[in-house]
Amino acid sequence: MMVVGGGPRGTSVVERLIARHRVLGGRAPALVVHVVEPHEPGPGHIWRTGQSRLFLMNTPCLYPTVVPVGPTAEELAASPVPFSFDQWRLRVRDGLVAGVGGEDADECARLASSDFPSRALYGRYLAWMFTEVVRAAPENVRVEHHRREAVALRTQDDGTGEAGPPGRGPGGRRWDVLLDDGSQLEVDDVVLALGHLAAALTPEQEGFRDAAVHHGLQYRPPAVPADVDWDQLPAGEPVLVRGLGLNFFDAMIQLTEGRGGRFSRREGGRLRYDPSGEEPRLIAASRRGVPYRAKASLDSYIPRSVVLRFCSAEQVLGFRAAGVQPGFDHDLWPLLHRDVLWAYYSTLVRTQEGALRGSVGVFLEELDRALATPGPDWEAEAGVVVARHVPEPVRLDVEALAHPFAARRFADDEEFAAAVLDHLDMDVAGSARGEDDPLKMAIGALNAGRSLVKRAVADGGVSDTSWDAELRGWFEPLVEGLASGPPPLRIAQLAALVRAGIVRFVGPNPRFDVDRDSGLFTASSPWVQGDPFTARHLVEAMMPANRVSTSCSPLLRDLLEQGVIRPRTSMAEDGVPVTGAGVDVTAPPYRAVDRAGRAQESLFVIGLQLASVQWGTAIAAEAAAPSEAGARTLLDADRIAGAILAGAGAGAVSSG
Repeated sequence: MMVVGGGPRGTSVVERLIARHRVLGGRAPALVVHVVEPHEPGPGHIWRTGQSRLFLMNTPCLYPTVVPVGPTAEELAASPVPFSFDQWRLRVRDGLVAGVGGEDADECARLASSDFPSRALYGRYLAWMFTEVVRAAPENVRVEHHRREAVALRTQDDGTGEAGPPGRGPGGRRWDVLLDDGSQLEVDDVVLALGHLAAALTPEQEGFRDAAVHHGLQYRPPAVPADVDWDQLPAGEPVLVRGLGLNFFDAMIQLTEGRGGRFSRREGGRLRYDPSGEEPRLIAASRRGVPYRAKASLDSYIPRSVVLRFCSAEQVLGFRAAGVQPGFDHDLWPLLHRDVLWAYYSTLVRTQEGALRGSVGVFLEELDRALATPGPDWEAEAGVVVARHVPEPVRLDVEALAHPFAARRFADDEEFAAAVLDHLDMDVAGSARGEDDPLKMAIGALNAGRSLVKRAVADGGVSDTSWDAELRGWFEPLVEGLASGPPPLRIAQLAALVRAGIVRFVGPNPRFDVDRDSGLFTASSPWVQGDPFTARHLVEAMMPANRVSTSCSPLLRDLLEQGVIRPRTSMAEDGVPVTGAGVDVTAPPYRAVDRAGRAQESLFVIGLQLASVQWGTAIAAEAAAPSEAGARTLLDADRIAGAILAGAGAGAVSSG
């Protein structure tokens, strides 16, 4: 069998195959596993070990894993190498991991469980895990890595899906896989674990690219930050940066500290930036006008003070158990919204004496009763209680957090920069307070609920309309901007760069264009008065779009052209078909569906290309997340491994 893609998800598939094979013992068939990955298996492309150590993960050490640990490990076949990233890090620190030294060992020694590691170090963990998992394979399991790219896939059956001669894979199919060096492999089963892929540019991006060629400008389209040659951006010149998400911080740090600038701690705790003189001047913009909020400083995945009473597993997953397809806005969000409000206000009264008008006990009792009001009246009841007890400046409007400067106008970019700086300083201070910050605890409740919502909405758990217009339409941008932000250090560094005059901001709802007269890129905001910013350089601080129909992957393009796979299509309320981002698949174990609507019995999909049936596919596996909530990728890998081994055991002696 073959796994196409040897990053974290492909590694998890290999690990699950070996773990399940070990359990079967003498009953297990001989197995050859071909892993096709042009980079080092384990880290793959995104987590490769040679990238700059300035690129940090946006999750602390205690989160990530590539194998089942904790509660998940109790439900699945035991891993032959049962270490989460943090467990591995501690073993490296204690000298228990051979072959890991130098900068990797030094970084492991410096980090605590709540610190944010470099992506290069996580890549070292993935590489080590892949090697050790393969080393632990039984004698009749062979894993072969091909440092190539798969470019085409052909089935050997007659296209009817009927079973072929004995000894072939499930459904009688075998696959011919063409690699980019012209060689070909024949396998029974194929798992597409492709991860992040290059994508075609949008018409607007093509316009910027063409304008750059015509006017002698530099345009950098969406890309993996480690793939970008940041040295090409000249010192002292303005650079427009579109996007204030996680890729922005990679660009920011590489163009400042990466060029010799230094951050130091000032009296009072704020950071100071001392320029090297080699920095460009960054002019950043996003729809909200501000970056993602920083993670809170916590020693646990979910804040210990956050308990989901309304958005509980019983409530959220109970819809599916009862045969009901809920709507996100109507059924799921009201549950989570209640818990977010309770997390905020219960933290507020605990940490800010005198924040209320009247008795704390009376307020909490009345709020609790209002939140428990059945039906849609709960929100109005809670609003009455909050209005009676809580001064307006400290009330929480959850949905307004997505647009912190909504309807505010600014006289010029200096006034807007001052407002953003206040926002950044408050965010850093809130992160430092951790469990004692009301807003960070509200965000913690959002994050906790997000894990349950992911389970509830997967595989048709909500209607297509609710998925597109509600979950993806407004909730995803809200929760991503609040709960998926960078380490607090990055926000503190950004504030220091603003004070040093290195970074400026365009404003909310920015418009990017090309001034044909001056031959320059321009950026402006309708909410900030003054002349547009101009620059010869424009950087898209975002990843390539995760959309199968626009992917530049030769393999995906070939599979689409041949009709072996198809994008998932849904119907909008007006009856117009909507092409989804991901591949059309069956229910787990996610067999691909071909152009004619037939399941491809021996072609499986895992990871980002499941974006049409799973929400939040960019997150792989989280060691500290509650049960199934953070282990979805591992469960998917386990189901795929089980299906492959069941098929191999029923027919072929070897599935390689």
